Amino acid sequence: MELHQLRCFIAVADELHFGHAAQKLDMLPSALGRYIKLLEENLGTRLLTRSTRNVSLTAHGALFLPEARELVTRADEVQKRFQTLARQNAGTLRVGAIDSAAISLIPHVLHHFREKWPGVEIHFLEDKSSRLLPKLKTGRLDLIFIRPMGAMDSEFQSQFLFYEDVVLAISQNHPLAQKTEINVEDLRDISLIVPEKRVRPHSYDLTLSLFEHAGFKPQLIQIADEKQTIINMVAAELGAAIMPKWVMRMAALNIKFIPIGRGYENIRNKLPMSAVWVKGARDETRDNMMQIVMDELKTITSLY
Repeated sequence: MELHQLRCFIAVADELHFGHAAQKLDMLPSALGRYIKLLEENLGTRLLTRSTRNVSLTAHGALFLPEARELVTRADEVQKRFQTLARQNAGTLRVGAIDSAAISLIPHVLHHFREKWPGVEIHFLEDKSSRLLPKLKTGRLDLIFIRPMGAMDSEFQSQFLFYEDVVLAISQNHPLAQKTEINVEDLRDISLIVPEKRVRPHSYDLTLSLFEHAGFKPQLIQIADEKQTIINMVAAELGAAIMPKWVMRMAALNIKFIPIGRGYENIRNKLPMSAVWVKGARDETRDNMMQIVMDELKTITSLY
């Protein structure tokens, strides 16, 4: 009985469909069927009842499913623990971060970390929160800096760090570019560029939150998802954009960045930054980096 056979059985039991389970495991349905058959032969009993249309668990399959889950979970835990030990002995730390953290937080922290632990090898990955979390869960990353996404998985432990400030990016040729701060009423007739909510939920919600009590709906256009592309669209006078303050450091010709009025400071709550790691996983190198983050937090926050 092999772990891969157990994973195949669990996937089919969850999906009750060989095609969907095979897609989930990134393998052919025929190969999946062979693994299930081998598992059944090893156990000496049928676990699944198959027909041309339906898949269901047999009585023995239903009994075996929680046992299989426990075995796979335990094996994954052991693997993660020894991977962590191996990395600690080798002096490596794998860090992931969203673009906002990569612009200032990560360089600042790494500078101080290198001074104390020059021999530790750092592997860094920049990606979206939704892509970093699975990599953390499967042990491919040790520590990530992201925007928390709703209720956090019980496997994770998180530390809130700070909220980011917000500005309006607008063409310097627009009449609003003369203002020193922006209020919601100023945006009544302005087309606002927003990313798809599915791709960047925090950025999308950031713009909409400004208009919760405005009495009118914003004019939204979805033509770009990445911040540099949105900046380029603003420079081309295709619209304005509500963005994190740090984008002011990006290359941007013919663009004016204007602070949002003091009465709307609560929208900063839409741009939280948190550090996240696997709960219960002992990692002295990761803890050393987190200690620097907390020691330098006041300075880091001032950069946002």
